[in-house]
Amino acid sequence: MCGRFIQTGDPADYAAFLQARSVVRERLKPSWNVAPTHPVYTVATHEGERLLGTMNWGFVPPWSPDGRPRAINARVETAATKPTFRDSFRSRRCLVPADGFYEWERREGRRVPYWVRRADGYPLAMAGLWTSWRDPQTGDRRRTCVILTRDAEGPVARVHDRMPVILRPDAWEAWLDPDLKDADAVSDVAKLIIPPDLLIPTEVVPLVNSVRNNGPELLATPTS
Repeated sequence: MCGRFIQTGDPADYAAFLQARSVVRERLKPSWNVAPTHPVYTVATHEGERLLGTMNWGFVPPWSPDGRPRAINARVETAATKPTFRDSFRSRRCLVPADGFYEWERREGRRVPYWVRRADGYPLAMAGLWTSWRDPQTGDRRRTCVILTRDAEGPVARVHDRMPVILRPDAWEAWLDPDLKDADAVSDVAKLIIPPDLLIPTEVVPLVNSVRNNGPELLATPTS
């Protein structure tokens, strides 16, 4: 959890929703099956301005010798103290917009996929952490991110025990403020989530299980 999600919107629309300025040079292809290592739209504060750009999903710590992602998710309960995430938790936080995410329920020995979305149709503002890794050979920098998760509540808890931290609008400013460095204060902001009952899980066909599948047909409900 969260292992796949959906980003099909126009970056300008995500930027408007998250009250950011888009600096996307080239629009990403709409994706109904965003998987680890894929580039994704994110919002972060750079030089005092809230900007929407792209990062790779899969956290590469600055000290990584090889540039391999260490994680796609981080538990919000421990991110402040984990060596991999604690610096970013204090000063490099981001929002990852999504049209929904997928979760899998274990049922009779198999994994059944669900699409989870907001009942009101608005995007999800998933809380994330970002970092910048420098390639020691080329000097190029790569920005990567990780999505924070928490204990599931509401309808999602019937499917899985974890869910993304989905922040409500009054939390965005503090979450994106790099000057807010106190770990306890940041943890308090991470509790300002949308009502869990606002999320609707819908069982979908198992096409999402393969990263080779990517289209609106992934959201079809099983016929039997």
